[in-house]
Amino acid sequence: MVDEVLGARVRAALADHLAARGAGAGSGGSAVGEKRMFGGLAFLLDGRMAVVVSTRSGGLMVRVPIEDRGELLASAGVRPMQMRGSDMRGWVVVDTAELADDAVLRRWVAIGARTAASVPAR
Repeated sequence: MVDEVLGARVRAALADHLAARGAGAGSGGSAVGEKRMFGGLAFLLDGRMAVVVSTRSGGLMVRVPIEDRGELLASAGVRPMQMRGSDMRGWVVVDTAELADDAVLRRWVAIGARTAASVPAR
């Protein structure tokens, strides 16, 4: 089960982020996709996951630069993303309660979007 309200807020924050960067739909910029995975709803840019609204993790999974992960983990309500007991190095989970403020949500969505955009295409 996906938190549809949070999903809608993430969708809007991602659209705002891309529009501010001139990369929105119709601009020849990033293609935005949504896919159900990891017990949630993943938001992808050009096929690369940026953020995932996840009921299983209890928050928003955010793709982060590996070199900034330690600093980002010090933020309120942020913990390492784990899968099958192992840390996912380029990901963190932001607790849903921390995302009530739209500015906080937009910050995390922007981090995920920028990080996904920096990942080389496969």
